[in-house]
Amino acid sequence: MAEAVSRDGLRDEPRELRVKPIKNGTVIDHIAGGQALNVLKILGISGTTDATVSVVMNVESGKLDKKDIVKVEDRELKEDEVNRIALIAPAATINIIRDYKVVEKRHVDLPGEIVSVVRCQNPNCISNTSEPIKSRMLVKAKNPVLLRCIYCEQPLTDRLAEYLI
Repeated sequence: MAEAVSRDGLRDEPRELRVKPIKNGTVIDHIAGGQALNVLKILGISGTTDATVSVVMNVESGKLDKKDIVKVEDRELKEDEVNRIALIAPAATINIIRDYKVVEKRHVDLPGEIVSVVRCQNPNCISNTSEPIKSRMLVKAKNPVLLRCIYCEQPLTDRLAEYLI
């Protein structure tokens, strides 16, 4: 067990290291509590993956009430994956790890428009028909995320993971 020292220099209760460090890969931190499984879905990681994945859910956080953490070994995220994660975890940070060191750390940020990532929840929207058009959502707010369909103006605020394409 590791002994922790607080910011004021006093010793805290001993803490247990829950997940070992990774040599190379990506750590997604500050995911809202309970959203880690949706992050795995976005990354296409299921129970049949060969990737080594660590998931910590509902741990205490200074920034959030509860947070989740996802570590994926030997994989660096692509920009479109980061944009998808931002939809359900707008406060997340992405840490790229190489040789056990953080070589890049960035906060997720949603672009002003999301194309072909989320489908409109309105079943009558033209984007949900056989028309050859892509779904397009304007980002109206980033935290919490509020999207609006560019075609029918239907808002999309919750259960975003259910509408991912």
